[in-house]
Amino acid sequence: MRFDPFYLIVSDISALERLVPLGVRLVQLRIKDRSEAELRDQIARAKAVCQAHDAQLVVNDYWRIALDLGCDMVHLGQEDMETADFAALRRANVRFGLSTHDRAELERALALDPAYVALGPIYPTLLKKMAWGPQGLDRVTEWKGLVGSLPLVGIGGLTPERLPGLFAAGADSAAVVTDIQQASSPGARCAEWLAATREYAG
Repeated sequence: MRFDPFYLIVSDISALERLVPLGVRLVQLRIKDRSEAELRDQIARAKAVCQAHDAQLVVNDYWRIALDLGCDMVHLGQEDMETADFAALRRANVRFGLSTHDRAELERALALDPAYVALGPIYPTLLKKMAWGPQGLDRVTEWKGLVGSLPLVGIGGLTPERLPGLFAAGADSAAVVTDIQQASSPGARCAEWLAATREYAG
């Protein structure tokens, strides 16, 4: 599959509703610590927005709700993989992306035939305390050699200025959280990212 080079990750529906209409084609809704009712409401709203703007929605973690609401793509971390029903996802034609941080996790992910794999953090990140140090661009190149034609997503500490190095190293897509989330104007920063990644789009 051809993966959009700009992979926006947002933490609530309000950000998704503001940013997707700017031209975002790939967005992950990563929400935490909400009630079941609110999770369902936000995911349903996100699905509607993405359908209206021809964007691919990726639901983080909540694969059961994604199945219930007819979403067609989810992202799972290593812990989520322990309880995910991959057979049910496949039966429903729900594609899934998987997080990886070391060779053992990558081998485990590839055995599940994911739609893409993510590697991170590429650079130091301020969003959350990570159990892994920065992977660096050499690891991106190593991962791309191992995954072949499967889309490889880089995440962690990315900025528009770091894109040439990331893509030259072999990544297919840049996942962005903090750089847009913490910007003084997330909309303006998102537009900068869209412009910066446009030349890498197929």
